[in-house]
Amino acid sequence: MPEFLLKVEGTIHTLSTPWVMGILNITPDSFFEGSRFSSAEKAAQRAEEMIADGAKIIDIGGYSSRPGADAVSPEEEWQRLQSVIPAVRTVVDRHPNTFISVDTFRAEVAEKAVGAGAHMVNDISGGNLDDRMYEVVANLQVPYIIMHMQGDPSTMQINPTYEHVTQDIVKFFSEKLPQLHAMGIHDTIVDVGFGFGKTLEHNYQLLRELHAFQLLGRPILAGVSRKSMIYKTLGNTADESLNGTTALHMAALLQGSNILRVHDVKEAVETITLFNELMPEGVNHLLYPWER
Repeated sequence: MPEFLLKVEGTIHTLSTPWVMGILNITPDSFFEGSRFSSAEKAAQRAEEMIADGAKIIDIGGYSSRPGADAVSPEEEWQRLQSVIPAVRTVVDRHPNTFISVDTFRAEVAEKAVGAGAHMVNDISGGNLDDRMYEVVANLQVPYIIMHMQGDPSTMQINPTYEHVTQDIVKFFSEKLPQLHAMGIHDTIVDVGFGFGKTLEHNYQLLRELHAFQLLGRPILAGVSRKSMIYKTLGNTADESLNGTTALHMAALLQGSNILRVHDVKEAVETITLFNELMPEGVNHLLYPWER
């Protein structure tokens, strides 16, 4: 896989093998109950466990973006995060080369979160829900995860349509990334946004064609863990979707993903270990017959 460099708090870090981002939701209503933690103490304990299992990034969110989730004010979102981020930062500081991302689409929350100890911003809206986000990230000089979402969390699953889902989303990033670069935001990570304004068919087409996003020259984050694209296909539930998640994680890695955003860190790290054994050095994705 290609080697990427990310600058975090003045230090250059190398992303030469896939990383795992562990999900830590400070919400009462995220779709997977096992990712919810309401107190700083429990969140810090869970972060310690995920890092021990091999997580490089702990992704902390105070706003559930699942379809149908209740709206949360910026004040309430920050109230959920303000004690948790410093507690998790204390844990992270004991483990060199591990990081905290804050999962928010609000510039004011991102700014406060970085001030409280977060290392990077994970924005599900790609800057489209807060016109101050790019300016704030540029001022903070932190890595920025830019995700594609059609609509907003309340509307995204109402008849999502594309001319060609992969081409349309590549175009979205090819327009956004130069804009970010011009503002001095160079440490970017792209996330196609599985399940965010996509049908089941869109999600699987994106996964099949994920290697197309390597053309952007930035690390690719894949967030498929326990999502409905798995349990609706299998006819089970999010709680029963670990095996399906692992299967799609390997597919994402074979298609060039550099970061897996997951609920189950140990299993994702094991998948990466097997992937690294499977793939010859220098091969970026599973070769199709016409590419050999």
